[in-house]
Amino acid sequence: MNNYKNTYIYREKAGARLVTRKNGLIIAGFTGIFVIVVLFYFFLTSVGEKERVDGKHADSEKPPAAKVEVKDPAPPAFTSKQLTSLPKNNWITNGGSTFNQRYSTLDKINTSNIKKLKGKWVTHLGSGKEFKYSGEASPVVYNGVMYIITGADQVSAIDVKKGETLWTYKPNISELTTVCCGWTSRGVAIGDGLVYVGLLDARLVALDQKTGKEVWSTTVDDWKKGYTITSAPLYYNGKIYTGISGGEYGIRGRVTAFNAKNGKELWRFYTIPGPGESGHETWPSDNDSWKRGGAPVWQTPAVDPELGLLYFSTGNAAPDLDGSVRKGNNLFSSSIVAIDAETGKYKWHFQEVHHDIWDLDAPNPVVLFDVKKDGKKRKALAQAGKTGWLYILDRTNGKPLVGIEEQPVPQEDRQKTSPTQPIPKGDAFVPQVVMEEDFKKDVKGYKGHIGKIFDPYWEEPMLVKPSTFGGANWPPSAYNPETEYFYVLGTDQYSTFTRSEEEYKEGSIYLGSIIQPVQDAPVRGTITAIDVKTNKIAWQQKWDASAYSGVLTTKGGLVFVGHNDGRLIAFDAKTGDQVWEFKTDAGVNAAPIAYEVDGKEYISVLAAGNALAGSKHGDSLWTFSLDGTIESGTAPESTNKPEDKENGDTTANVNDGQKVFEGNCLACHGREGTGGHNGPDLQLSQVAKDPEKVMERVKKGGNTMPAFGELLTEKQIKDVTKYITEIVAKKRE
Repeated sequence: MNNYKNTYIYREKAGARLVTRKNGLIIAGFTGIFVIVVLFYFFLTSVGEKERVDGKHADSEKPPAAKVEVKDPAPPAFTSKQLTSLPKNNWITNGGSTFNQRYSTLDKINTSNIKKLKGKWVTHLGSGKEFKYSGEASPVVYNGVMYIITGADQVSAIDVKKGETLWTYKPNISELTTVCCGWTSRGVAIGDGLVYVGLLDARLVALDQKTGKEVWSTTVDDWKKGYTITSAPLYYNGKIYTGISGGEYGIRGRVTAFNAKNGKELWRFYTIPGPGESGHETWPSDNDSWKRGGAPVWQTPAVDPELGLLYFSTGNAAPDLDGSVRKGNNLFSSSIVAIDAETGKYKWHFQEVHHDIWDLDAPNPVVLFDVKKDGKKRKALAQAGKTGWLYILDRTNGKPLVGIEEQPVPQEDRQKTSPTQPIPKGDAFVPQVVMEEDFKKDVKGYKGHIGKIFDPYWEEPMLVKPSTFGGANWPPSAYNPETEYFYVLGTDQYSTFTRSEEEYKEGSIYLGSIIQPVQDAPVRGTITAIDVKTNKIAWQQKWDASAYSGVLTTKGGLVFVGHNDGRLIAFDAKTGDQVWEFKTDAGVNAAPIAYEVDGKEYISVLAAGNALAGSKHGDSLWTFSLDGTIESGTAPESTNKPEDKENGDTTANVNDGQKVFEGNCLACHGREGTGGHNGPDLQLSQVAKDPEKVMERVKKGGNTMPAFGELLTEKQIKDVTKYITEIVAKKRE
């Protein structure tokens, strides 16, 4: 802090003489001079005033010096009104406000001038470039300071005018062995002079906003049991709320509230109800499967202060694919839940998938908005499911605002399937049926059944759409009150399902089979605008790659979406026409934000890649403005390629190969090559037995697998090939 001192200099008059009263002449002389000086002053003043009026004064065209307002960058204890207000100058919550709309009221950047948008500055965060990390975080901004977190949980405070790093917090995190879906974090929270961070090892910490020093830390649960945190916390009314991840490890999900000042736990709400609690009757009475029933909370909750309710959606029941051990609807898995924001008491729920055996859960954030329907203003809520449907509810009571009907679905008694499923009226935003003609073109060598959404299975393979990736997955959606459209990203992908018996072991993966996409089948993405009054598609864009970033929409009539290939793309919010794109230096797999500084609008986004999307990795925080000078595709690349330090022996080493595998392959293929997301089971793969094929696939990549030829050294490629062919591929021999 700068210290300012006022220095005063005093001078003494030396040799002063007393003037006697008798010296009248001297007094008269001084008096005359004084009168002349005063008259001359008034003369000059009057002339100067006349010149100013006539506009002839030399300084007349200079405006008066503007008052410089120095804003305090420390976030205050935000009020409910501040937290629910639509964002403009700042972006103070992960979703822009506690309504999670990801909508900005700024319109200086709009459809008429978007083509002038260029890069203003790029900051390399120096963290999260290894392939196991995913850059999914949206920054928050308050009074000129931005707070951003990398996939490695490193937090930085950035001066938004210059892109300069003010401080960095590097947590000490163990080498975790219970991470389901890649090392990632989706953001931080701010309030009351603190920055709140959920760490992957299931700790919640508060940092001093000015220095980044840790103020308090609390353990939410034990990561060794499978509990992790990947969501941004929520600051509201002196509390910090956080969910918990880890549904694939047989956890018992929950939302927990903490005192924002000291980290003391206030209450917890379990998403799997225990004995005597509402919903416990939807779990078997003859076993204790509810104790490891899953239902994680992947995302930041939403809050409506008028109703006093906190809203969130939940993940799958556990084990994911084996319903035989958990008869019943398995509340509150795959559901939208409302609880009292002050006490954590249950208020209502809506389950999107009963007795889920397809991992078609609800990891996308809940979005709140008000909309006129049937002549009345209604308090609405929407959540985009992995099913490919948008569920639109009355947020006062959880009842459908646009029709949802329970309809009969095919049955498999051994899986204890639900006789009906809730089917929304309106349009699905991804295909939900495997068409014969698409199957013949897209899928090679598959032997098994093909079907549609909610078709059950047992031990023979069933090929269906949507996949376990959705539909809508983690990338957050947005709502624009001007268009009354809900903007959602979807993945169009095949998945095969089989069930197998699996015994629960604390801290181990607990799926009830293998979550497996179809190798070398195409993956497509959708960007969809849905009219919330009808649940019908207003427009849709389709990509030959997954749409895996998140959405920002603005009053300027724009929708911003990131692409795996490193582009940030803008669409016309009303028509869906693409109006702008900019090529960054890594996969844009995070949702952008908008804010204003000194009257100028800025767009910022993290370009760091994503392990599950298979996109190029980096560590770049990009900011764009209309007066930017950085051209598309011209920024220096932040390479992920390590230095090849092997100057001598390049012989492949199995132990080194295991380290390479765990650092780059684990998120998709799982530990020891089985139980991952979006990658085949390598223990069953014929390719994994052939060193030449493995090395070629590692170097060149596949349909959903990135090419590692430029990311790994030749020695590392040999090491990981040896580990896969000699250890992983022989596990089941």
